[in-house]
Parts: sequence; structure tokens; C-alpha cells
Amino acid sequence: MQFPYIAERTVEHYLTGTRIDTFLAKHLRNYTAWRLHRMVRAGLATVNGAVVSPDQRIFTGQQVAIRLVEPPDDPLPASNIPLEIVAEDPWLIVVNKPAGLIVHPCGETPTGTLANAVQHFLNQQTEVKGLLRPGIIHRLDRDTSGVVAVAKEHLSHRLLSIEFQKERIRKAYLAILDGVLHDDTGLIDLPIGRAAGGVSALMSCRADAVDAKPSRTAYEVVERFPRHTLVKVKPRTGRMHQIRIHFATLGHPIVGDEWYGPFGELKPPRTLPRDQTPPVSLLIPRMALHAVELEFAHPITQDWSRYTAPLPADFQQALQLIRSLPPE
Repeated sequence: MQFPYIAERTVEHYLTGTRIDTFLAKHLRNYTAWRLHRMVRAGLATVNGAVVSPDQRIFTGQQVAIRLVEPPDDPLPASNIPLEIVAEDPWLIVVNKPAGLIVHPCGETPTGTLANAVQHFLNQQTEVKGLLRPGIIHRLDRDTSGVVAVAKEHLSHRLLSIEFQKERIRKAYLAILDGVLHDDTGLIDLPIGRAAGGVSALMSCRADAVDAKPSRTAYEVVERFPRHTLVKVKPRTGRMHQIRIHFATLGHPIVGDEWYGPFGELKPPRTLPRDQTPPVSLLIPRMALHAVELEFAHPITQDWSRYTAPLPADFQQALQLIRSLPPE
């Protein structure tokens, strides 16, 4: 599709009374607000067919159009990575993230992430690449597989982000633990903060943890094995590495965890590139943690929605292996 391109939107009730440039910036998130302001000022925007100025207020039901004369300012680079779609509607896309895939671009990984893959997926749904921008609502660690929700437009992104901040989202994980956990159910209630001593990105439940916050993790045993335990985990709070550090502090770290050892022991960071480093566990080539369920009130329809992601092959193979191990 060549530019110019005319983008049309209908004013929603929650944006009534806003300026037209503010309205457009919410809908066209790959364009900067200043650039949209300049286009409106240049006479490229209309409301119900009439050209308007940047300070024009718009109201529910009005038809807004803007003639986009250039491509988006800073579109997220698209990566053609296959996605396992769990569910999709006009507002959300829910995917089953594979282990090894980072959720969002970072300094050393500007492309090849889940966000880049969703950008490629969304580009196939619009005439102009980059017209839609995925909104990352929550994250999973690189080695954690499972269900992730991504917003397709600004309102669902905003509302679901608020729900996550208020801890109104229900999440459930399956994890394989080292050792045999004796209690059938439990609630781990240990504050979590950053590990003392300048250990970058690692968390701790120790008394010297920096800026520790209340953290609670409920669990139930699904199956016990001679040397391991399969648990279903439902975090009540959303701290970084919460499930990992809580079970490690109990003396039962997650199988394959490269950072957290028994009783909160912090492992030294790897010095070799990841593709040259042997796996921590011979049972599974990554951490045995899978986000199996995600539940929330849909941000637009308010219907209670439940999404599930089946266990990946490496997790199932690990379970088969540990069933055959003799007791220690």
C-alpha cells in the first residue's frame, strides 16, 4: 500500500471531548503525537467531512479521518515468527509462547521477540504496515512457556494493564520442582526484593533483600515422583521471578532454573553464549515452568474469559523421564 493513506475512526464515548490530535495519537500509536499534530495543522484531518484545527474537540459518534502522507514514525520491526494463536478478537490476541522466546525487545535483542512476531501478524491485517502496534500487557521469562495476552488497540491495553497492576488477573502455572514437596497445598508468604550485593536482575527472599514487597504464591501438588514434584501454582501477587524464588527458598527450585538454587542460593551468571552453554538439567533443556491458564474479565465485553495453553513437548518428555527415575 502506497501513501497517502486515509485512516478513519469513529469517536468512542470514553474519548468524547478530547482534542483531535490526542484522539489520533491514541489510535495511531506508531505515529508520534507531534507528527499527528503537524498533519492536523496542515489541514489533513476532518471531522464528519469538515477540515479542523488541532485544538478541535471531538465527540461520541463523530467520524474522524486523517490523510497519512508518510509511513509511521517508529514502527516495531516485524519478525516473521510462527505464532500459536490461542484466541483472537478485534481487541486482543492470546498466544502460547514457546520457551526461548523473549517477550519484548531489549537492548541486546531489538528483534526476534514475541512483540516483533505479533507486529508481523498484525501487519497482515491492515493495508499499511505498522498501523497497528501490539501492546504488551504482561510478560513471561524467556524460558517460561505458556499463555500470554497482547492488546491490539489502546483501550484494551490500558484497561488490562490496570487490571494487572491491581492484581485482578488470575494466572496458573505448572512447574516441576526438585525434590518431593510434602504438603498437598500451601501458601508461600515471603516478601521479595532485589538481591543484595549488586547481583543484577536477581531477586531474593532474604532479610537483606532491597525494597522487599509482600509476595504470596498458592500451590497444590498435582503429582509426586521419586525425586520431583509437579505442582500447580497460582501467584496471588506479581513480583519479578516470584514463583522461581519462592520455591527455591523452600529448598525446591524449579528444575532447569539457571539462577535460583536450593534455599535461595543465587547461581553465578553464565559466561558462554546461550547456544554454547549446556542445559542446567538433563531432564529438560530449559526451566520447567509453563503458564497453563490465564483468566480475566474481557476489557471491552466484560465477559469472564479463560485461556489455556497445552503442555509443550519438552515438558511432557521431562515428566515421562522423571516417572522412571528411582528414589535417591
